[in-house]
Amino acid sequence: MSQIDIRHVEPEDYSQLHQLFSHEQVYSDTLQLPHPASALWQKRTTEERPDTYRLVACFGERVVGQITLHVQPQIRRRHVASFGMAVHPEFQGQGIGSKLLAAVLDLSDNWLGISRVELTVFVDNAAALALYKKFDFVIEGTSEAFAMRNGKLISTHHMGRVRL
Repeated sequence: MSQIDIRHVEPEDYSQLHQLFSHEQVYSDTLQLPHPASALWQKRTTEERPDTYRLVACFGERVVGQITLHVQPQIRRRHVASFGMAVHPEFQGQGIGSKLLAAVLDLSDNWLGISRVELTVFVDNAAALALYKKFDFVIEGTSEAFAMRNGKLISTHHMGRVRL
């Protein structure tokens, strides 16, 4: 999908991010809770947090995906970052996740001096696992019963990508 632009999150994006994370398919594959408050997203788009970088994928004026990179603040782990991401259900499978992840890995590798990027992903999220493997992430371990989702405990894989 070539009409997708990646840019930094702006304060006026909060209502579209609220809508994005209100989709059951989106919050079910993240650690977000159902029924997010719009004020939460308004706060997230306006507060400046050191070592946090937020990007969105836009189809025209519409926000269709989001990724947040968190650089570890501890001095001995400043070379490590983690991220969370989501793509609108109507736009999944169209390369938006790849564009978001490529942008955040470029930021990590070429601008922030990050050599290790890590994440957790639900073991049943086949699309996300395929995306992460495409970008050289490897499964480093599994946590059984990691998080609650729809009344059941779901396991996660811990994945990492190291560039020295």
